[in-house]
Amino acid sequence: MTLLNLAQLLRVPHVESGLRFDISPDGQRLTFSWNKTGRWELYERGLNASDSPRPVSEIQGAKFSPRYAPRPDGSMLAFALDLDGSESYHIVVHDFKTNTTTDLTPSIAYAHQPNISWSPDGQMLAVLSDMKGQFASYLLPIDGGPVRLLKNIFHPCWDAVWSPDGQWIAIESESVASDRSIHIVPVGRSRKGPKVSTIQLKVNDKVLNAQQPAWSPDSKFLAFSAELDEWHDIGLFNVETKELTWANQSTGDDTQPAWSQSGDTIGWIHSEGAKTSFQFKKGSADLGQVQVGVGVHYWPKFTSDGVVILYEDSRRPCDLWKINLENDACEQLTNSLPDELQDAEFIQPEEVWYAGKDGVQVPALLYRSKTAGKDSPAVINIHGGPNWLYQFLWEPTMSHMASRGWTVLAPNYRGSTGYGKKWQNASRYDMGGVDTDDCAAGVKYLVENGLADKNKIAVTGRSHGGFLTMSCMTTYPELFAAGSAVVPFLNWLKSHKDSREDLQHWNIENMGDPEDNKELWIARSPYFFLDKINAPVQMISGGNDPRCPASDAIEARDKLVELGKEVELLLYKDEGHSFLDINNVIDAEEKCVEFMAKVLEK
Repeated sequence: MTLLNLAQLLRVPHVESGLRFDISPDGQRLTFSWNKTGRWELYERGLNASDSPRPVSEIQGAKFSPRYAPRPDGSMLAFALDLDGSESYHIVVHDFKTNTTTDLTPSIAYAHQPNISWSPDGQMLAVLSDMKGQFASYLLPIDGGPVRLLKNIFHPCWDAVWSPDGQWIAIESESVASDRSIHIVPVGRSRKGPKVSTIQLKVNDKVLNAQQPAWSPDSKFLAFSAELDEWHDIGLFNVETKELTWANQSTGDDTQPAWSQSGDTIGWIHSEGAKTSFQFKKGSADLGQVQVGVGVHYWPKFTSDGVVILYEDSRRPCDLWKINLENDACEQLTNSLPDELQDAEFIQPEEVWYAGKDGVQVPALLYRSKTAGKDSPAVINIHGGPNWLYQFLWEPTMSHMASRGWTVLAPNYRGSTGYGKKWQNASRYDMGGVDTDDCAAGVKYLVENGLADKNKIAVTGRSHGGFLTMSCMTTYPELFAAGSAVVPFLNWLKSHKDSREDLQHWNIENMGDPEDNKELWIARSPYFFLDKINAPVQMISGGNDPRCPASDAIEARDKLVELGKEVELLLYKDEGHSFLDINNVIDAEEKCVEFMAKVLEK
């Protein structure tokens, strides 16, 4: 197999999939965030196949989450701007008529969430700000008028969606554990009318774990993804009758609901393990299902004759596609993969299960190199989150490692999403425990199946995966020949103290109070067990990281040096949790692989 050049793969752009794209009110244009130039810029293009993407704004900074104002001509666009990787987003508006861009939140000392929503008259935005210490919902006029607090739910808020009739704003906030909750808040009402109260979605008086609110065009129904039992399904709440029904209930997770322009059809992403599809239902008709390919789909948006959707797989980066729902024909709207890689050979990951330390079966993806055998090098690659999972995604680094003859195992350990509620909550109050065990158990699977040399196995991961990398190195030092932890945290107590309030809320919900549970927090902190490490360690951090502060890694590096351990720290001072500069992305990934190669390819 031909070695895939890592720098070349990492330079391949992709359309951003986490914070969505948008279609203009007339249905003729779409705007999306794309790192085509190596920087995250907004591009606009028509839905006509012959149209070409063009940049939207020249303002400096990484641009995400575009939202068209509900004006017929689509002349105004709001978006989130990240100036330094700290995720302290500014809220910005671009006027297409005058080609001017205005930062509505200049010189702020606080942060916004990237999810924003326009009022139906296009005069203000519903935003989420932590200006008073916790992310709450505010109304931000675009004419420079004063910001007004809409609702403080006293839990960190993540999304706010204005109903088309202007009467409601649905707010998604964090709840218990990793759950979310939706409040439907009245807005724009006359003081003379009857009092209308905020509604929190519940079933049998129990708060519903619900997220991703989406209003029907007539504002009568709020669609959402909710976990009633084991799986996420699509719920429908009638704001007039207060009745809650279900559009679909099935095995697997149904998320990211969207309405057709007429309101007679609702669609969503259906996920089962490593792959997804787009499903839709029109009235009482049978359930429809389409796929661009055997990969991962995101954030569907209906057009007059189909749906625009994001899609990626192990051979193709994330791009925008349009699917005709009458004949299932797929049309690619952006093409990120360069011609020279169109026929490149990529290892297709396999879905596997292996026994955890306690015998419970752990799902994972296996990149089986063409030379995989009992003498092969191998890497346990651990995802972050932890509420996330590895699927059939565009993964340049894992594809590169497989092409150079390394076996790669990517566990979806306990705490991961995609395998039901019990699996996702199985690591609550035990992070760094059962999830570490699940990842370390992958070594036994690789060795017993003749896929790796037990002396040539490294571990790496990003964010929570970086934490688990260090936890594996301190808990199971005998198993790993090297470890590279990317944007890790190592000390629950210190990291918690240095983090933002919304991140502290998540920590407490999932690890308990730091004072009441101090012994647990210490026991699950690799920092206090660095003396057990007996293999080379690399840590990679961003100086502006709000989630896993670099100070944690710096302190750990100093302690490892004091202990006489082999350690390397790479600090990218102008980056945050997710690196934004493509040159830094390439440098960090290449050095991560080079570090492991020194041991694995001796």
